[in-house]
Amino acid sequence: MWIIAGHVTVDEDRRDEYLAAHHDLVERARRAPGCLDVAITPDPVVAGRIYNYERWETWEAIEVWRTVAHAPDTGITMRDVEVTAYEVARSTPPF
Repeated sequence: MWIIAGHVTVDEDRRDEYLAAHHDLVERARRAPGCLDVAITPDPVVAGRIYNYERWETWEAIEVWRTVAHAPDTGITMRDVEVTAYEVARSTPPF
C-alpha cells in the first residue's frame, strides 16, 4: 500500500477556489481502480493551507491514475509544497 500525504499553501483568498477546482478530481480518484481513499481538504487553523491525502493499493495504480487524472490548471500558485509518498510495510488499527 502507498500513502501520499502532506500539504500545500496557497494565498488565503484563493484557497476555496483551489478546493472547489479539485472537487471533481477527488470524486474521480475515489472511483479509480486501486484507490482506497483521496482527500484534498482545508486546514482548520491556517487559512491558506490545504492537506493532500491519498491511499492506494499499489504504485502501479497511482501511475495509471496519473495518466487519466487531468488535474485542473487553476493558475493558483502553490507555495510550501510538502507532500511525500510512503510505502507501507504493515498496518494495524490505532485504537
